[in-house]
Amino acid sequence: MTIRNWVKFFFMCLVVGGSVTGIAGMIIRWNFFQPYLAQGQIGEFLAAFSWMIFLGFTMSVIAQAGFFAYLTLHQVGIGIFKTLTLWNWVQVLLMVILIVDLIVFRFVPSAENASDWVFYIGLLIFLLFGAIATSMKKVQLTGKKHVLISSMFFMIVITSLEWIIALMGRQGNIDTYVALLLFPLIAVNAYQLLSLPKYNEKSDEDRKRLEERKKARKLAREGKKNASTNA
Repeated sequence: MTIRNWVKFFFMCLVVGGSVTGIAGMIIRWNFFQPYLAQGQIGEFLAAFSWMIFLGFTMSVIAQAGFFAYLTLHQVGIGIFKTLTLWNWVQVLLMVILIVDLIVFRFVPSAENASDWVFYIGLLIFLLFGAIATSMKKVQLTGKKHVLISSMFFMIVITSLEWIIALMGRQGNIDTYVALLLFPLIAVNAYQLLSLPKYNEKSDEDRKRLEERKKARKLAREGKKNASTNA
């Protein structure tokens, strides 16, 4: 990917993360925002909303770091296990272990009643649904069925590892951020997974155009040189 397209990719991820977090924050933390509007404190409302957007930017950067780490991990995994089929089975095993870990070591210690279980299981279902929907769309876009497992692995395992920052918290209102931070991570990771090929194609086109311009300039210089020699 060229630097110009990487910059576009980076800022689009920031926009996705900031927008999703801002909207989700307004919904999830409406009790926090509503008094500012009721009292006409527009400045405070905008400051709180800006903080939500900044939080989304932060999660976007974390998601991008996780994505490029996974691209490296994927190549290393194929190199270690020699075949894509074996690496896919390993990824399936890791997905199962990760889901069990979420339930046993993250949800169980935090769930104190039935409503807590509904909350956490709902988030897990949302994570799985987002992973499946994104992975199926990836298969549709690429026409390659073998990308299904690797896409699901990225959307489930890598997203969960990025999400662990909130899951490890124990503050009184941590459940709010557990829910809030999941939305930008899924949105940004889905965008990265589905959009990266488009930016790679643009980079290839840019390189071809650059090579063509170089060849044209070289031919022009040679033409001028030959003209001056003949003169």
